[in-house]
Parts: sequence; structure tokens; C-alpha cells
Amino acid sequence: MQVTSLLSQHEHGPECGCGHDHEHSVVHLWQAVLGVVFVLNAFIVDWLFDAGSTLASASAMIGSMILGYPIIVTAVKDLRRGNLSINELVAIAVLAAFSSGDYKTAGIVAFFMLTGEIIETRTAQGARDSIESLIKLTPTKARRIKKDGSEEEVAASQLAVGDVIRIRPGDNVAADGVILSGQGSFNQATITGESLPAEKNTGDEVFAGTQNLTGVLEIKVSRAGTDTTLGRVRELIIAAEKTKLPIQKIVDQYMGFYTPLVLVIGALVWAFTHDLSRVIAVFVVSCPCAFILATPTAMVAALSAAARLGILIKNVADIETAAKINAFIFDKTGTLTTGQLAVSRLAPMGETKPAELLLLAASAEKYSNHPTAKALANLAGEAGVPLTEPKDFAETPGRGVKAEISGAKILVGRAQWLKDNGIDAGFEKSVDVDDAEGWSLIFVARNGVCVGWVGMQDQTRSEAKAALAELKEAGVRRISMVSGDRQPVATRVAAEIACEEAKGDCLPQDKVDFVRAVKAKGYKVAVVGDGVNDAPALAAGDISIAMGAAGSEVAIHSATIALMNNDLRRLPFLVKLSRSTRAVINQNFLFGVLFIIVGLSAASFGIVGPIVAALLHNVGSLIVIFNSARLVRKGEELEHFHPEMETFPPPPAGRLTPKLA
Repeated sequence: MQVTSLLSQHEHGPECGCGHDHEHSVVHLWQAVLGVVFVLNAFIVDWLFDAGSTLASASAMIGSMILGYPIIVTAVKDLRRGNLSINELVAIAVLAAFSSGDYKTAGIVAFFMLTGEIIETRTAQGARDSIESLIKLTPTKARRIKKDGSEEEVAASQLAVGDVIRIRPGDNVAADGVILSGQGSFNQATITGESLPAEKNTGDEVFAGTQNLTGVLEIKVSRAGTDTTLGRVRELIIAAEKTKLPIQKIVDQYMGFYTPLVLVIGALVWAFTHDLSRVIAVFVVSCPCAFILATPTAMVAALSAAARLGILIKNVADIETAAKINAFIFDKTGTLTTGQLAVSRLAPMGETKPAELLLLAASAEKYSNHPTAKALANLAGEAGVPLTEPKDFAETPGRGVKAEISGAKILVGRAQWLKDNGIDAGFEKSVDVDDAEGWSLIFVARNGVCVGWVGMQDQTRSEAKAALAELKEAGVRRISMVSGDRQPVATRVAAEIACEEAKGDCLPQDKVDFVRAVKAKGYKVAVVGDGVNDAPALAAGDISIAMGAAGSEVAIHSATIALMNNDLRRLPFLVKLSRSTRAVINQNFLFGVLFIIVGLSAASFGIVGPIVAALLHNVGSLIVIFNSARLVRKGEELEHFHPEMETFPPPPAGRLTPKLA
């Protein structure tokens, strides 16, 4: 009887458009138990005493009334709303058996239908609970530190940005924040999907819902309540559950015609046989629970498996799209590489000193979030070079920055960026092509004159090569990499990870054009990036996947799918999960259609009676549910893979340690 789309329960409330009222679930359990006691008592009385006794009939009548009441009430509510749903089929079947005096049949049919609803509702809720368990870990209390240094316990809902809270070993973090003092190990499985504890030190970010395993820390709150990463994750999961696959929308559209069709079939069976038992069996077996549960149960199971591994799917239709993907286009920095650039060489020009070159470049990049800026800042800190506050800072994504340092106009960025800003192109001749092969280069200009360049290197992710190989095995026919870096750098990275196609020197618009060109050749394209600098390219793909979205609001909202960690092996898993989900849905639909056709035929010819029809109805629904439940365990092997535990290869022999004058 329970045929509500699990994905529409939140959209329509307790009473959804399919006609089922879910407010009775707990009551149904008691009604089912109490009603079946009266019906069983009727069978016992008939067995011990004369069959057809008044006591047995009275007991069966009371039991059938108790069991049939919620079914009739639900059907009446449908009719009052002007809906004609499959609830009316069950109600007519129960009323027909009751009015004919066959109280036992009426009671048994109602019992099986109610039991089926309870089982289906509880099973489906269990799948949703596996998701909710990931996002209900934020504690209700927090230890806030007052201005005088004392500690007070407050409700987590009262925390505000700027508050300082103390986290002890074993505590769950109550809000997103930055560590002011202390260090500890954090279980971040609720956010990233990885069970390996993450070591956190002063200055590192922590997330609400993660657990501190060791150490006492003081954390300054940066996001609280629903604004936390965990809060946004919860909102995305709930939003995804409200969406539907196109095929599910088609099913919902035509269900309004189904009930009248079954009523016509029932009328024809009565006209030819005048057998009320057959008509009742037709109405019972025609309830398409298995058919309607085919999609939502599979989608909830797939969302649960994905969420467990830190994969946020914002629209369930993207699962269907992902099953068709046959081309992947990756950004390089921060996606296929760690994004943790290190300065390999400082090459000043003219009378400029290395320390002076570093000062100009690092100061100009001070307010940039690009990995280049972080690498320069790290080197400046290690070398003890004090940075100057930049003025009139401006950044062009993917190209470079402008700033005023000590009264001088500074440009830092790619060679073409300097040329576009009027710098004489002769500065490129200072680069030793062989020496700089495979390096990422940025140039520095002061007052219209190039004063040097900086060479950097980035390590590829340890699991990148294996992940791309898995994508190939999964049937992905084209894998490409696009990068704003120089072509030699892109070529080097592509060779390390066995990527068949690499395109360097790409501006943001060039990446978009490349994605569109691949799509124009008939490919279904997934674009993978960091979700910050790659937003235009991400928007151009059939699906877009943001890497390392934990803590990044831009990354979470810029892509259709967000990976909360940087494990590239989630990508082939996503493709395999989507294809498995599609296969399960097709299996469920096929079974549901065959079940109805065979059941209607058997009921019409008197092979199946009302009681057996009700029993088969439950069996069919449970087969669909358990078939879908197989998806929940997908990807368990990835929970024990931790790429950060693998050692990275040493730097290339040609790498130079920067020397400061």
C-alpha cells in the first residue's frame, strides 16, 4: 500500500500527492497487531468449534474494521482532495470483502497491506537515517571562553562568528573555526568520508561535526549554525532528496490514469465471471508498489553510499547523467596535482637581488589565494624576508596580479600577462629553456621593467595515475587535462599520470572553449576542478565536479557534484555507482511491470485469491527494496584508502634550492 516516492515526502509533507498519509505509521503497527489478534481468534474459534459461528464472525468483523479503518480514512482523504489514487483500489477491495460477509478475507488483506506499508516505510527510513547519521553530529553544547579567560557552557546555537571555544579530547566540534592554540588529531569522516584522522595545528581550519581525538585546542568560530560546512552538507542532501529523475517524473505523471484503468479491468472481470473474490484479488495485486518504489529506493541508497564517502550529489538527475559520461576534463593545479607549489628557483635580472625579487613578488601576491601566492609567502617566511603591505591590489584570475609596493607599480604573473600590460617581450630571453623545462614560471615587473622570474614545481597526486586508469577501465573514452600553466609543465604532469591529452597556456575562456569543443564531438563530458578558478569551465560540462569542497562555499555551490576530499578514486567510484544505480532501477522497473502483468492475469483467471495477492504484494515490494539496498554498501573499499599516507617521490635532481642574497 505504501507507494509514496521517498524523494517527494519532504516536498509534499506528510500527505503527498500520491495519496498516502504517513501520519499513521506508528498507529498502524498497533492497529495491525490488535486487528490480527481478532482475525486469528476467528480462525481459532472456527477450528475449535463449529465453522461459521456467530462468535467467529463477530471477532473477524471487529478485526477487519480495526485493520481497514486507516485504509478507508486515507482513501476518503484522497477523494476529498479530488485525487483518485491506488489507495482507492485497496479500499474498494477491503470494502467488497467486508460487504460480502467475508470478514476474514477483508481482515487478512488489510493486515498484509498495512504490514507492507510499515515494512516499506521503516526500511526506506533506515536508508535515510544512514544519511542523517552523517549530519547530526554537531553537539548541542559548547565551551565558550570569556574575555577574562574563564569558560562557560552555552548552547551551540548561541555561538557567533568571532567567539572562541575550547575543544577537549573526545569532543565534537560545535562550529567551523580556525585553531588559535593547541594541536590535535581530528576524525573528519563526516565531512571528507575518510576515516584516517587528520593532524591539525595552529592556523588550520576545523569543521563542525568532526571529533577531536587528542589535545586541547582553542578555536575561533568562523561559521556557526546552518552556515557551517556540515550545515550546508545537510541542506544539499535534503535538496537532492527532493529532486527526481526524469523517468520518475514520467511515472508520477501517468499514475493518475492507472487507477481508472484497473477499475475498468475489475469491472470486466466481474462482467465475465461474477466472482467477487477475483475482483478483490485484481484490486489488491494491481497496487504497483514494487513499480513505484523502483526509482526512489535506488536513489536514496545511492545518495547514502555517495554521502558516506564525502560525495555530495546536488540533484539526483546527475546520477543518471554520470552513468552516460564518456569523457573527463581535468584542471591541473589542485586537482591532478596537490596544488602545493614550492619555489624551485629565483632568477633576478639586472641589478635586482634574489631577496628583493622575492620581496616584490610575495608582497604583491599577499592577498591572493592562488597556490603561487602561498608558495612565495612560505619561502619569504622561511627566509625571514618581511613583506610590505600592498596597495591598489587587483587580481585577474588565471593570469596575474597588480599592486603598488613602496611606491612602485608591480606586476606578477604569466609572461603573456606582462606583455598585455605593456612590458617589453624581450624579458623571456632570460629564461634558460632547458633548465626551466617542466617548471611553472611567473614573471615580476617593476615600473614597466621585468626584474626577474620565479620557477615553481607541483607534485602530482599519488592516486591520480591509478584513478585515471580506473576511469579507462570503466569505459571512459577520453581523458584530458587543461591548465593555465605552460605547455611543457602540462606535458610533464600528463606524462606522470598517463593522461593522453594535455593542453597548456589556457586562459579561463580557453578552458571553456575546449570543453565545448569536446562536447561538440558527441562526448558526454564531466569537468573536474577546484571550484574556485574553474567556475566557467565547470559550468560548461554536462556535469561538474568540485574537488576538495570541505570548507569552501564557492566549491560546494559552483559544481553539480562536490567531493569533500581530494581523493581522485572517488571519480571512478562515482561512474560505477551511477551505472549500478541505473541497472538497479531498470531491474526494479522490469520486475515491477512483470509482477503487475502476471499478478493481474493470475487474479483474473482465479489462480490467485485475495489473501495470496496481498501476500505477494508485500513480497514484490520487499524484493525491490532489498535489491536497491545493495547500493548502500558500494565503495566500502575506499573508506580504507588514504592517499595522504603514501610517500611522495623526492624532488627532481634538477631542482634548485633558492638562494637569497
